[in-house]
Amino acid sequence: MRILSGIQPSGALHLGNYFGMMRPALELQEKGEAFYFIANYHSMTSLFDAEERRKNTLDVALDFLACGLDPKRTVFFRQSDVPEVTELSWLLSTVTPMGLLERAHSYKDKVAKGIAPSHGLFAYPVLMAADILIYDSNVVPVGRDQKQHVEMTRDIAIKFNEQYGQTFVIPEPQIRDEAAVVPGTDGQKMSKSYGNTIEIFGEEKAIRKKIMGIVMDSRTPAEPKPDAGKNLALQLLKFVAPAEVAKDFENRLRAGGLGYGDLKKAMFENYWNYFAEARKKRAELAANLDHVNGVLAGGAAKARTLAQNVLKRARKNCGLE
Repeated sequence: MRILSGIQPSGALHLGNYFGMMRPALELQEKGEAFYFIANYHSMTSLFDAEERRKNTLDVALDFLACGLDPKRTVFFRQSDVPEVTELSWLLSTVTPMGLLERAHSYKDKVAKGIAPSHGLFAYPVLMAADILIYDSNVVPVGRDQKQHVEMTRDIAIKFNEQYGQTFVIPEPQIRDEAAVVPGTDGQKMSKSYGNTIEIFGEEKAIRKKIMGIVMDSRTPAEPKPDAGKNLALQLLKFVAPAEVAKDFENRLRAGGLGYGDLKKAMFENYWNYFAEARKKRAELAANLDHVNGVLAGGAAKARTLAQNVLKRARKNCGLE
């Protein structure tokens, strides 16, 4: 089973990225042949600073390796180190109906949020299809918000196969039902675009300030809070604290007598401890960038060998060779 997943280098990775995509991906590297890439081509639809893209790309590599990605088990690479994906994207675009792209929820949502519409943003699903199909991927783990893109990939691949003969493996989406949405510091879904993130490897003082600044209601510590489950700091605590610790804080909040300040302090301390080993490993990796770049280069070489074979198959079937 070949597993394919990617993440954009659009900014510092945060708890939403970790619990929504990274941790499930790290668990899956034990269950199949995993291909994970840093989607720097895709980042060009929303990030227009070249130096920031370079920095973010390196940061994503450091973050993944620090959090447990094993380059001996996983093919880990930069998307742009496999340029064959852009040629395949063109081949796929010639059989992709306009109506299919016009129905993409992600495009509509991003434009509604103020991102300038561009061909790249509109054709994003075609490049994503190329990312998936060029490695003969069997399984694509995604959140529900990305399910449509995998379904579009299947539609495009089937249409190409019908037009030019059997060319592509038809991938299956693996929907992470168990991946809860991580709330941001304002209660909305944690997202860089909302400015409400808690970074995985944030600076201690800045993260403490963010967490302690989470707005609570005006009830006194002594008041029982029967709706404790809706408390934002408690929701965040449940991601980073042992289950019994989080349950104890919830019980104390319901009963009354627990101050919000103490709850937020516990949230910070458990967050800080949760990533302690990863922070140590990340510092070691940052001091040895030759190793990190070697991992990416080695992953790209493996990925490109496979991509070239699949692209050659597609070129031959559609008459370019």
